[in-house]
Amino acid sequence: MLATQRQHRILQELDAEGTVRVAALAALLRVSEMTVRRDIDALDAEGQLLRVHGGATRAAAFSALEPGFGAKSARETEAKRAIAAEALTLLRPGMTLLVSGGTTTHELARLLPRDLGLTVATNSLMVASALESAGDAGIRTVVLGGQRTPSEALVGPVAVHALDTLHADLCFMGVHGFDPKAGITSPNLLESEVNAAMIAASDTLAVLADATKYGSVGLAGIAPLSAVGTLITDDRISTGSAGPAAEELLGQSVGELRLAPLTPAVAPPASQLGSRSGPSQGWERPELLPSWDNDPLTSRPTRIPDGQTPSATAFKGHDA
Repeated sequence: MLATQRQHRILQELDAEGTVRVAALAALLRVSEMTVRRDIDALDAEGQLLRVHGGATRAAAFSALEPGFGAKSARETEAKRAIAAEALTLLRPGMTLLVSGGTTTHELARLLPRDLGLTVATNSLMVASALESAGDAGIRTVVLGGQRTPSEALVGPVAVHALDTLHADLCFMGVHGFDPKAGITSPNLLESEVNAAMIAASDTLAVLADATKYGSVGLAGIAPLSAVGTLITDDRISTGSAGPAAEELLGQSVGELRLAPLTPAVAPPASQLGSRSGPSQGWERPELLPSWDNDPLTSRPTRIPDGQTPSATAFKGHDA
């Protein structure tokens, strides 16, 4: 068995059990404990797990741990591409978007069509970099200021103040975890405050998160699931450890739940973008809406009520 195959199996066991022991892995993989330790060291260096005495645990097991952008970008790449492609169907011509930091939102930025007259405001250096070549091709990009985080996001009072003066039609947000009780969360207190301000500045919130983030709870709450207009995850949500009950519970908690299939797919050209209800069933050619009249996005009760600004410090999580 090749090293990459062993490491993939180790991550599968870790996903299923939460923690793994070196001795048990050596017996399962039929290799020496020294070989398992080397594999764990390699995965730990990539940020895909945390090496502990006698074994390893999930990186997400610690609510305040914030992996770097490089480590996160190597995880769940197929799911991120599928989720980003599904997110494109929410776009309308002339939209103003707020895009948070994260590797899934970075994938979305790479796919954004250049001919819809979009304006994108972001606190992510990586998203801004992905849009750099689009400036002359139809996407106006606004970068918020602030303090840089390990995930290449800009946070702090400068970013929050900038958001006080902005208004967006739609916010695309990547999160550390989503949970029925804790809502959407972040391991970084300052980033959670910026994300909450993004929600307050947007008409609608779309959360992009792969199924492995279900049940993960970060240090700081951003918002309850009831504040999420559209949650786009992948179709493993119903086959994971929580089973079909997770899909049903999420469907009841958010405005709309979409499951992106993990099958090879090619992102559509802008002429094929549009809206669909329910899980993705492959790319169709819907008609682009010329205006906001009768737009289903505007009719969803997903905006935070006037006078209620989400707060990372005030949100307790279990009130969702």
